[in-house]
Amino acid sequence: MPILGLAPELYPTKPAHFDIERVIRPNILALHPYRCARDDYSEGILLDANENALGHSIPPASVATLEPELQPTLSLDLHRYPSPTHDPIKQRLIALRGVPGPEYVFLGVGSDEVIDLLIRVCVAPGKEKILITPPTYGMYSVCAQVNDVGVVKVPLELGAEAGEGGERGRFSLKVDEVKKAVSADPSIKLIFLCSPGNPTGTLIPLSSLRQILEYENFKGIVIVDEAYIDFADEEASAVSLVKEYANLCVTQTLSKSFGLAAIRLGIAFAHPALVQILMNTKAPYNISTPTASLALSALSDSAIGLMKDKVATLAKGRNYLLHGLANLAPLGLGSVIGGNSANFVVVPVLAKDGSGKPDNERAHKIYKTLAESEGVVVRYRGSEPGCAGCLRITIGSEEENNIVLQKFEELLKTL
Repeated sequence: MPILGLAPELYPTKPAHFDIERVIRPNILALHPYRCARDDYSEGILLDANENALGHSIPPASVATLEPELQPTLSLDLHRYPSPTHDPIKQRLIALRGVPGPEYVFLGVGSDEVIDLLIRVCVAPGKEKILITPPTYGMYSVCAQVNDVGVVKVPLELGAEAGEGGERGRFSLKVDEVKKAVSADPSIKLIFLCSPGNPTGTLIPLSSLRQILEYENFKGIVIVDEAYIDFADEEASAVSLVKEYANLCVTQTLSKSFGLAAIRLGIAFAHPALVQILMNTKAPYNISTPTASLALSALSDSAIGLMKDKVATLAKGRNYLLHGLANLAPLGLGSVIGGNSANFVVVPVLAKDGSGKPDNERAHKIYKTLAESEGVVVRYRGSEPGCAGCLRITIGSEEENNIVLQKFEELLKTL
């Protein structure tokens, strides 16, 4: 069954073992998408969408009560439905990430909408499954449960005998185990990988990704979640593989490096065939006008330059925090684990008896005391595989980094 809206010359041909029409659920392939008013016309006297022609009703006196950064949004055409495609944003994204054209780009309400939509279009409820690699981002499992699809877990390498990350170190992808899992269970339609990982901060080498993408026994799609990619080396992104592999989807976001978590803009880079499926299935106006306006500004050349400057500053802060935490080792703080390729670090709290073993109870006490008595909120990750006793600390400002180190030192002495 053909993909509605996809030009014949855009049908995928690589890799040879991948047939997107066998991955997408038949009811989705047969779907005739909702055609919204702005798909047809967006200029002139617009009386086609039952909008309020008189505009919004926020009185001028109320403008002063809004946050200063929100006030300019009232000058936008808020009484009109937004663009269903937001092509100017896509044009700036293809220039930033080096993909061939806008047909390779999909925009969602944060990466979470993209994750959920991929599951809905590919995985049959009650019958089929996704594969995840714990420890990893929790929303993969949440979306799977919401959509009544199964979850197969293939843990990352949890031992540190080969160091951190890479192809064999701690939190590396166990490629052979993933291959065994998908060979044993053909109902696995999607593989969710996180690079840099959350909570691991570890990159998945492109060589490992290629092995999965080229594995003929897996007929589904590999999703690489790159929410933190701008904090890693420029060559680390799997976006460079999208043109080569139609069975790859790379998700990114403006929430992390761009500092725009509140506007909820996520991105999927994928073959045009998959992007067309997502476009056919999404809500007609999923990206709001205020979000689109801010995103377009954030993707200007000057804003991208400022973003890169801030990423460099946060990288310096990460090194400063790593050094400061290492100095707390005599008080029972272990060495930071993971790849440190994100805007956070993960550190184990050790037992106070000097045994050198991670201590979940002590870590949780420090976590609770920091939040409830000291006004410093970090994340307890001790229940994640391979993260016993661990706390995840986001890189803050210089002042915040100094405070968290000071509070850690005080609490490690008393708890």
